[in-house]
Amino acid sequence: MKRKLLVFLIFIVMSSLLLAACGSNDSAGDEKEGNSKHKVILITMDSTDQHWVSVDKGAKKAADELGDIEYKWMAPDKKDDAQQIERVNNAIADGADAIIIAANGPDAITASLEEAKNEGIKIVYVDSPANTDAFATFTTDNLAAGRLAGEELLKALEEKGITEGKVGIVNFNSSTDTAIKREQGFRDAFKDTNYTLLETQYGEGDAAKSQDIAENYITEGVVGIYGTNEGSTVGVGNAIKGSGQGVIGIGFDKSDAILSLVKDGSLLAVMGQNPETMGYEGMNAALKAIKGEEIEEKDVDTGVSVITKDTIK
Repeated sequence: MKRKLLVFLIFIVMSSLLLAACGSNDSAGDEKEGNSKHKVILITMDSTDQHWVSVDKGAKKAADELGDIEYKWMAPDKKDDAQQIERVNNAIADGADAIIIAANGPDAITASLEEAKNEGIKIVYVDSPANTDAFATFTTDNLAAGRLAGEELLKALEEKGITEGKVGIVNFNSSTDTAIKREQGFRDAFKDTNYTLLETQYGEGDAAKSQDIAENYITEGVVGIYGTNEGSTVGVGNAIKGSGQGVIGIGFDKSDAILSLVKDGSLLAVMGQNPETMGYEGMNAALKAIKGEEIEEKDVDTGVSVITKDTIK
């Protein structure tokens, strides 16, 4: 009898402990689920240009405000399709709920992005889209901005009494959507003029390579040079500064180095984008896409302004 009672008491105690453990695990699971955050990863063309640092800054600001975002910035150390594809694959493996991306090669990256979409990951574009659908795109109207850059250079040349001559273009590659449109808009501005636009040269967005190209243009006797992104523009400005000649330079973006070149007159003007806005609005759209909420504006021009020596404070 005593033995049976002892066995019964042991059974009761063990059952109570098991129930308590199960209750504790359930509570832990509920707590984890209640505190889970949506994972959003930003993938830019590189990690060095100040433009991308500003995109990250805007995305991080929005993530902090939203509160339920686990945010990470993944970027290649240089503009390279293979490296960017690797970052997308890493984001998939990392369990991202959304990827915000500035596509370096719109065709090259497409297959990886489609694989991400097949895994249920939401895609949002900033700065430069790829050739697959996304929930939203936040970018400069690059065709219009390129045309504006051309018009500013034309106006400056005419004010100097230069009505003809050769103009060089330093682009960063031949495939990125932004590169193509910025060049096309610029060329459109010179239609029906007496200026000769030389064959475009590509510096891969590297300031040193772009400077070499610009120096060669100057040797050819150009009257103006156009840089299509941050690295290209720095290279153009440095080449003009070093030459001591009256070549007029114009470009894109507003890094500290670029603004310094505008201030000292090495560059006439640059097209200032709004990268923080791209990152900020991109993050907000990413969360809406994850939650299945409506995104009212899906193709947003984030704006551009002409920055000259007179407009820099």
